[in-house]
Amino acid sequence: MSVSRTFLSRTALAGAVAASSVLLLSGTAFAHVGVQPQGEAAKGGYATVNVKVPNERDNASTVKVEINFPTDHPLASVMPQPVPGWKVEVTKAKLAKPLELHGKKINEAVAKVTWSADGSKIGPGQFQQFPLSLGRLPEDTDQLVLKAIQTYDNNEVVRWIEEPKEGAAEPENPAPVLKLSAATGDHHGGAAAPAADDKAAGKGGHDDKGGEHEEAAASATDSAARVLGVVGILVGLAGVAFGVLAGRRRSA
Repeated sequence: MSVSRTFLSRTALAGAVAASSVLLLSGTAFAHVGVQPQGEAAKGGYATVNVKVPNERDNASTVKVEINFPTDHPLASVMPQPVPGWKVEVTKAKLAKPLELHGKKINEAVAKVTWSADGSKIGPGQFQQFPLSLGRLPEDTDQLVLKAIQTYDNNEVVRWIEEPKEGAAEPENPAPVLKLSAATGDHHGGAAAPAADDKAAGKGGHDDKGGEHEEAAASATDSAARVLGVVGILVGLAGVAFGVLAGRRRSA
């Protein structure tokens, strides 16, 4: 009888570990700062993107997020959409080589955008999205690497600045990467430039279809993670059941 109980305990423990491991992995697989376009981010066009910032700490809240834009592919127009409970600051820098936008020469471009908590925080187990309207997107690259710095209220700073390499394992602190699609249409891709009214409101001038696609993709990702978690739990329960049956047979 003691042998059966020992076997049952070990089996139950193994099942529980398997289930918790699957749940843990499914919950942290995407836990880093990322950037996702609403719809298409085509070369030479304009796009609205969401900077997604998850809180990775159990005992601290995120109070500051900084997104840095590449200097080799500068953007003349970067407009943040207001986020309740957060104040935003756009920092520009002079360009060594001026850009041309709508027939005008641009001598400076946005270097970084910083959001600071102003009555709100990103607490443990939560995330926050920060929308940006970007343009005009470069035509001579397939992606933009937007290095991010995340600050917690315990003064911890996490630097998401490691550029992912194709064919290599994901780095420990990967930088957000905005993938650019091929140029299309008369404006060389994406959406048209934001309308004046949209600029005043801090919006990107796009319809909601892109956001719906993004929500659908996020929903699919969450569903997949939940399925993995359920599978892990079922594996654990199966192990427990097997142990019980084995214990009963031995007792008999």
